[in-house]
Amino acid sequence: MATARRVALFEREIRVKLSAAAVELLFEIAEILSEGQRKGDGYYGSTMITIDLARAAEAVREGCDAASARVVAGLVAADARVKARARALAAADAEERAGVRLGRVDVDLRARATGTRVHIDLDVEADVAQSSRSA
Repeated sequence: MATARRVALFEREIRVKLSAAAVELLFEIAEILSEGQRKGDGYYGSTMITIDLARAAEAVREGCDAASARVVAGLVAADARVKARARALAAADAEERAGVRLGRVDVDLRARATGTRVHIDLDVEADVAQSSRSA
């Protein structure tokens, strides 16, 4: 076995994440569809956020093709900023649809790509807030 005479001084790591400007842009061009209803003291519904990267082509340097959509879908699913914003959007839509203030809101988020589109699917389950239960 050969011994190493010289070692690397630096370790390099390449990380890819969504820029803050990209997060803003993605939500600006997003189409949002929500559905759901109140059942007893609970609310059950879903929100789908669809982002067509082709609509962002003029505003970004990278290509807005299917490969980029797959990368964005993976990054979206791991990005705390995107998850928080998407969950807040889904919770607000749920409260509006329920017609009452909601207490605990659980949101399950999944992201996937289809062609140049990124789909963020959010399943919402919530409890009606104590103060709203008589409403």
